[in-house]
Amino acid sequence: MEKYFFIALIVIFAIWYLSYSATRLDRLHNRVETSWANLDGLLQRRAAVALEIAKSEIADPASSLLLTAAAHQARDAQMRARSQAESGLSGALGLLLHDGHLVSGSIEKDLLRELSELTDKIRVAIALHVDAVNRTQMVRRKPVFRIFRLAGRAPLPVTYEFEADVL
Repeated sequence: MEKYFFIALIVIFAIWYLSYSATRLDRLHNRVETSWANLDGLLQRRAAVALEIAKSEIADPASSLLLTAAAHQARDAQMRARSQAESGLSGALGLLLHDGHLVSGSIEKDLLRELSELTDKIRVAIALHVDAVNRTQMVRRKPVFRIFRLAGRAPLPVTYEFEADVL
């Protein structure tokens, strides 16, 4: 009788552990999706600010055209082309801001301040997203998650190239 009780206890513990592990993995996947949604929103806002800068007096006509094209590419890019588009927008903003244009109006100063604040927020969002992806990948590499397929059909989360050089 004790033998059956002990086996039942082990089975109950195993079921609880697998359920706990699957729930933990689900929370990690939700964290990745939430961090990506936050990062995507900030990147979309950066593209909008870049368009406003292109329309302002900060940019000369050539820089304005380059910045507008880069911002539209970044806003409309599909996932596969997103890294290249975001890197292009970063490069266009970098060229414009490193040219040393004098900013005289308060609107232009506000735009540059907003871009600077967004850049700081994007850095934090990238760090959070990369951390969430790394933790999820680390957990999914464990044998119990692979053997029992606790991830289900969820794709393995990945980081994108622009996260390393976007800023």
